Amino acid sequence: MTSRTSRFPLPPTALSTRLTTGLLGGLSAVLAGSLLLAPGAAAAPDQRTRAVEQLATPVVVAHRGASGYRPEHTLAAYRLAIRLGADYIEPDLVSTRDGVLVARHENEISGTTDVADHPEFADRRTTRTIDGRETTGWFTEDFTLAELRTLRAVERLPGVRPDNTRYDGRFTVPTFTEVLRLVRRESKRTGRTIGVAPETKHPTYFDSAGLSLEEPLLAALERFDLDQKRSKVLIQSFETTNLREIAALTRAPVEQLMSGSGAPYDLVAAGDDTTYADLATPAGLAEVATYADWIGPEKSMVVPRTADGAAGEPTALVDDAHAAGLRVVVYTVRDENQFMPTTYRRGVDPDAKGDVFAEITDLLDAGIDGLFADHPDSGVFARDEWVRDRG
Repeated sequence: MTSRTSRFPLPPTALSTRLTTGLLGGLSAVLAGSLLLAPGAAAAPDQRTRAVEQLATPVVVAHRGASGYRPEHTLAAYRLAIRLGADYIEPDLVSTRDGVLVARHENEISGTTDVADHPEFADRRTTRTIDGRETTGWFTEDFTLAELRTLRAVERLPGVRPDNTRYDGRFTVPTFTEVLRLVRRESKRTGRTIGVAPETKHPTYFDSAGLSLEEPLLAALERFDLDQKRSKVLIQSFETTNLREIAALTRAPVEQLMSGSGAPYDLVAAGDDTTYADLATPAGLAEVATYADWIGPEKSMVVPRTADGAAGEPTALVDDAHAAGLRVVVYTVRDENQFMPTTYRRGVDPDAKGDVFAEITDLLDAGIDGLFADHPDSGVFARDEWVRDRG
């Protein structure tokens, strides 16, 4: 790999300062003007206005790795996901006390590691306010990487996936660098380019702790030559301000995650009342397209549930996003009954396998360009069948 001078030499607190004094200061005005454009009004000059069509072969993103089969966010889960045919693997990123990015769904780790079994860390249990909510437990930012390495991963949903508990205690918490090394190694082994979809977790919170996630994320992608427009990368966040900043610093693709309720916490913290529902309107999508290439909505935003829990008719979200030049990857498809509309459930056991293939087919028929799946083999099988049926 060619040696290059990094474009990201900033200290960890630099981005936090810029976000507070710059982007957040002007974000309300931007959203009031560009986001809520009047009919016929001119869009922002850098807006992507070229409409896109559904990908001929939609992508399958392994949600936290093959998390339906192995404890999530472990190298074993990512490796299995690749062998099951996933196009991308997804590491959620949080920071250690010494500024190392590691893969955990949350910075509170009592549900995904054996930290509670370590008496030497008993005094680290504390209560923090994360995105406006009080949470009690153990937090990655209170551990150095060396200390975190003494812990072992455990299954997050032992009641739903008891078979996965046999792997409890076998795997460490991986760093983002280790994930990228795995992707490079597996790409070479398989002869196909494996994508990576890193998500920054709670960026406003980590900025406030002096542990900005963005600079080390972008520096790592640059080291692995994954910072180009055509790189098989999706940089994700549920917040908006850090994605705007990231889009200004890299050419790698950016994905705005969207929840079916609530609002991006960075906007809440800035006193802006823009919600995810606002971002999902045609005007909102046009603004998102000024900094992002994809949106990642909750699957119910594409195929909603009816009052009785069944799958309803698709919304206009995919068509509106495509018209704005944005691709759509939905989250999260899971095989178990309890995670799907009643239309696709089989039997009454909430943990039994439902008709996930039918659910994925309906989402693909709704026009999505990709999906996040806990069981990537299910996603790959259903996607491939759908592609074949379309000729």
